[in-house]
Amino acid sequence: MASDREKAGMNPGDVAPPGTPGTGEDVCPVCHGTGRISNRPCENCGGSGKVIQGIGGA
Repeated sequence: MASDREKAGMNPGDVAPPGTPGTGEDVCPVCHGTGRISNRPCENCGGSGKVIQGIGGA
């Protein structure tokens, strides 16, 4: 059964679903944007090399 995060299209490193106001894409801090760690997809970003982070100072 899919979790709420998976249903929302989120990876473990995302703070919000894609397209959420006040958020934007950033380079994954775990794989440094490569999408891979030790020849395997990065689990933090789902292999995309990007995570959704909050922007601004709120």
